Amino acid sequence: MSFPEVRLRRLRQSPAVRGLVRETSLEPRQLVLPLFVREGIAEPSPIGSMPGVAQHSLDSLRGVATEAAEAGVGGVMLFGVPAVRDAQGSGADDPKGILNVATEVLAAEVGDALVVQTDLCLDEFTDHGHCGVLAADGSVDNDATLERYASMALAQARAGSQLLGLSGMMDGQVAVIRQALDAEGFTDTLLLAYAAKYASAFYGPFREAVDSQLKGDRRTYQLDPGNRREGVREAVVDEQEGADIVMVKPAMAFLDVLREVRDTVDIPVWAYQVSGEYAMIEAAAANGWIDRRASILESLLSIRRAGADVVLSYWATEAARWLRG
Repeated sequence: MSFPEVRLRRLRQSPAVRGLVRETSLEPRQLVLPLFVREGIAEPSPIGSMPGVAQHSLDSLRGVATEAAEAGVGGVMLFGVPAVRDAQGSGADDPKGILNVATEVLAAEVGDALVVQTDLCLDEFTDHGHCGVLAADGSVDNDATLERYASMALAQARAGSQLLGLSGMMDGQVAVIRQALDAEGFTDTLLLAYAAKYASAFYGPFREAVDSQLKGDRRTYQLDPGNRREGVREAVVDEQEGADIVMVKPAMAFLDVLREVRDTVDIPVWAYQVSGEYAMIEAAAANGWIDRRASILESLLSIRRAGADVVLSYWATEAARWLRG
């Protein structure tokens, strides 16, 4: 009888061997927990399309952020849901606006234990739901929006945000915000550029989470899902403009883009496991079709394997606890 000369199964023979030769790892520090804080509520408000996720009051926000820190999660990303919106998104740079107040609260509560991060975009604060201010013809005015972003950046930095998540996909946003921060002495504030952010169907539950007022779509500024090279080009430009980190979003439907971005830029690359990805796994698990815990951990590992240094995930705290045993 002839036998195979190469026996690759030797490396799979036991849990100990498999663990020793595993190529990709997943650690709590590599996870960031997105959190929603809503103005005017006294207790958490569950989000129907995202079982287990809620809009938080300031008090409950402290609790979940503390739990994340205790689990070893690397950071939290804050999204604000204001009570009042207008065309300019005035609440975004108001020091007393919900996002900036929440940032101050968490910076004081957990700022020494994890990285307090803030979403820098106007969509949660505008009455039209777009990520920028509108021109007379109803289109998003790129350069006028950059002025609002610069003001938002300063407000968030003053509130104590250590990292600003630039998610609006406006041309030149990284350069303008970096210049504004440096001019005011915030040279250490980190910039996470949502470089390859696609106009995706997987954002659906997030719209409920932030009570989005959007009519229409964001295809004139978010990337076409068919374009891989354009996503890489966006990441390169953001790196050149001064981004400290670049993001690919969504994660699982764009793992090819994530891999190519990781191979192209020299700065850290993160990925966002978005609301639709979360909802699909939760729904399938609730129906008994998949193993919930195994599917969550495998999905996170696949994003890490594709090249993400850090993953934003709504399971961050839960997964971190599992990983710590």
